[in-house]
Amino acid sequence: MKGRIVVKIGSNVLSRDNGTLDQTRMSSLVDQVVALRNREYEVILVTSGAVACGRSLLKGDPRLDSVRQRQLYSAVGQVRLINIYHNLFREYGVPIGQVLTMKESFSTRKEYLNQRNCMEVMLANGVVPVVNENDTISVTELMFTDNDELSGLVASMMDAEALVILSNIDGIYNGAPSDPASEVIRKVGADTDLSSFIQAGKSSFGRGGMLTKTSIAQKVAQEGIRVIIANGKRDNVLVDLFDRPESTVHTEFVPSPQEVSSVKKWIAHSDGFAKGAVTVNRDAVAALMGNEAASLLLVGVTSVEGDFEEGDIVRILGPDGRQIACGKSAYSSEEVAAHIGAHGMKPLVHYDYLYIEQ
Repeated sequence: MKGRIVVKIGSNVLSRDNGTLDQTRMSSLVDQVVALRNREYEVILVTSGAVACGRSLLKGDPRLDSVRQRQLYSAVGQVRLINIYHNLFREYGVPIGQVLTMKESFSTRKEYLNQRNCMEVMLANGVVPVVNENDTISVTELMFTDNDELSGLVASMMDAEALVILSNIDGIYNGAPSDPASEVIRKVGADTDLSSFIQAGKSSFGRGGMLTKTSIAQKVAQEGIRVIIANGKRDNVLVDLFDRPESTVHTEFVPSPQEVSSVKKWIAHSDGFAKGAVTVNRDAVAALMGNEAASLLLVGVTSVEGDFEEGDIVRILGPDGRQIACGKSAYSSEEVAAHIGAHGMKPLVHYDYLYIEQ
């Protein structure tokens, strides 16, 4: 195999202007996924579209609030969506498997590994995993942002070579996309500052926006995975990105050459599941952010908040309150509070279970 690719297809790629499903676009993208498989790539598909599918099938009840409308459309639409994918891939004799997941399903190492093992088995048997958030029950603050975050987690979890995020624009512009003078930024390195180029607005039919996409892309690239943002409505864009990338407009986030362990990859995406936080002093910040590998010791802790147990994820804050890292705690919150500033004890967060924010 040449490599493993995660392809995320956003809501605006699969939706028409009226919010219903664009089956012609779906068919074209399936053709391209099959073409990549024929080039010996393993492909995992992270797809939106269940709500658009449901909207195509049901008129809906205007008395329902937005949460219940989303539940209704996604419950009905998910059946239709996976059936369309099944029929499109079946024309090529390619089997698919459905993976419905939630953000909480990544919160423990056991569930994380269960999902990874499931998709590994599918890929080993020639099955294309089709992944989507289970919107019928993911209605709390623990929701993914339009599958951008989900695709980053999947790419990291599955040790992908590349993550391709297909949106309805060509990439990240150095100005307003509507301005003819603006150009797509072709390469984004670890030191590239994009803050002045990114708008916080959301897409028409999705929950995410370019701010979310760039945040996820930068984190995944730090883990050594190439990330591409491209226009999924351009004909043959997926194949062109790998066959002739120089002449295909897109933004690429250059992967870090540093190897990141599987455990650290999980922890990197787990700060949203943190059960608490510890604040550390300046000496601890300097040690953690330095060039040498360092664990977080209790002697550097100044305060603790939240209620957590040994093995839970905790956020690590500097004296100014800014998060500098997250990791798996070797103590409960009560034990940390009782031993703040203590010398000679095992690390609060061992380096092997520590992710430093860049």
